Amino acid sequence: MQNEENAGRKVADRRRDTLARLDAERDIWLATAHPEHGPHLVALWFVWHEQALWMCTGATTATARNVRTEPRVRLSLPDTDDVVLIQGEARGFSADDVPVSAADAFAAKFGWDPRKEEGPFLYLRVVPGTVRAWRGTVELGRGRAFHLFPAP
Repeated sequence: MQNEENAGRKVADRRRDTLARLDAERDIWLATAHPEHGPHLVALWFVWHEQALWMCTGATTATARNVRTEPRVRLSLPDTDDVVLIQGEARGFSADDVPVSAADAFAAKFGWDPRKEEGPFLYLRVVPGTVRAWRGTVELGRGRAFHLFPAP
């Protein structure tokens, strides 16, 4: 018989824990791809705001170029003992077009406002689609996909 400790968390607990981490964490790995140049991985600051991840990068970076060509992305929080993998589609916003509340939330979290910088920046918004989360080897095989929010 399997005891409660070895069973791992239920999906509802994984969802709750994932949302708590999205509120608390500051860094996330973002993987993009380009059909000719292949995959690209970068760590970015992010803010969890209105059920979406918001990041910012230079408008001419490989990340920005890749998202314009292929919006499907994968993200990961930087902890291999408490894994959170997110799949979704990125939508880019210029500093002039980004929703004020999202840009203000980003600036408040990091004390840095890309809208006040010289160069062009691109805000990226990713609404999580599929999420996988597990802690340690006890949950590794149970890292089945789930959605953070019910389908409309």
